[in-house]
Amino acid sequence: MENLLLITRALALIEDTLTEDVKTDDIARELYCSKSSIEKLFRYVTNMSIRDYYIRRRMSKAAKDIVSCPDVSFLDLAVKYGYSSNEAFTRAFKNVWHVNPSEYRKNPMRFELFPAFRLEPELMEDENMNSKKKVDISELYDYIKERRNCYFVGVDIKSLIPINEISHEAGDIAILTALNRLAAASGEEDIVFRIGGDEFVALTNSGDKEYADKIVSEILSHNGETFRYGEMDIPLSLHVTSYKIESRKIRYAELFAKLQSQLDCAKA
Repeated sequence: MENLLLITRALALIEDTLTEDVKTDDIARELYCSKSSIEKLFRYVTNMSIRDYYIRRRMSKAAKDIVSCPDVSFLDLAVKYGYSSNEAFTRAFKNVWHVNPSEYRKNPMRFELFPAFRLEPELMEDENMNSKKKVDISELYDYIKERRNCYFVGVDIKSLIPINEISHEAGDIAILTALNRLAAASGEEDIVFRIGGDEFVALTNSGDKEYADKIVSEILSHNGETFRYGEMDIPLSLHVTSYKIESRKIRYAELFAKLQSQLDCAKA
């Protein structure tokens, strides 16, 4: 229980200091523990160092700023997130998103590549892709009620752990690739959003099973195709399924749990 409280406080502290010059020593001092203890515990829970987690969270926040504040310069964003130069910021951003900030501003991705780590289950924000409809979670709930008879298409990466063992950067590219495959196969009126770390769902605008199955088939046709990481070509395959939520009344608090359970059934 003590370790759970410690890691929870560490995660909260990180979120509160994403734009500050904070080091692991500072976090350990704030939590009244040794640097080695918190670093070891943090790596055990998240499978990465505190520094790597900071970088990914900062670049996820920076990506949101790039979209929501189009007039803000990249140098201002660099300073905001603790970088002494535009070049250093661009390098860090590209290491996470695999495009530079100017390319991202032209073609943004409407989701957090690396959302804040949580130790308790909770509803995630909707995260949408490029030209697909963008909604917040309350609007998403309204869309689902309106499209009660429409199909969902869910995807989940097969064997992400071995990819993350190569590198977390490779895992990030795998997640981007999975999302791109779902977004590319979906129609203009379909809504793509994230329900887990590597799990995405498209809410279609059709009650036609043939339409949903066509999306499934298109995504499955790319299973085994590779993405590039450094000098490596890494194959990526996805679990894919189409389904409806049969409940007559969908409770807001149960929404993502239902979507998750349907996707889990497809993997069983």
